[in-house]
Amino acid sequence: MKVALDTNILAYIEGVNGASRKASAAEMVARLPAGSTYVPVQVLGELFRVLVRKANYKPASARAAVGNFVDIFPLIETSPPVLAAAADLSVDHGLDIWDAIILAAAASAGCRLLLSEDMQQGFTWHGVTVVNPFSTKPHELLEELLEELLEE
Repeated sequence: MKVALDTNILAYIEGVNGASRKASAAEMVARLPAGSTYVPVQVLGELFRVLVRKANYKPASARAAVGNFVDIFPLIETSPPVLAAAADLSVDHGLDIWDAIILAAAASAGCRLLLSEDMQQGFTWHGVTVVNPFSTKPHELLEELLEELLEE
């Protein structure tokens, strides 16, 4: 099962919002399937901005952090079809265009889950379901994925 990560997951891994959130985000991502966990390029741009503006990283340090994620995860490009789908998603469902780009990119890559704390839990579009991995009751698709990985 392919999974895409939203900005907040990577920001937490970088320590934004405290050590406990960093540990839980890092642990959860470490359990995801290697090679099947993707990051939309839009997420990396947002991450750079969050690290510089919110976490007070120097731009060079933010660039290095983004580069580390580029080395770890396969990327999903923001192509013209992704942008067109995101515009439709924004118009039809009221999503912010930047969130819509991330969701449309995840769909274009064939992802089944988009892990995000910022979007509506359970919202499904073109086969991608938004799941908050920090929810007190884990979504059944995320539970299913993590259980499959334990069995391997």
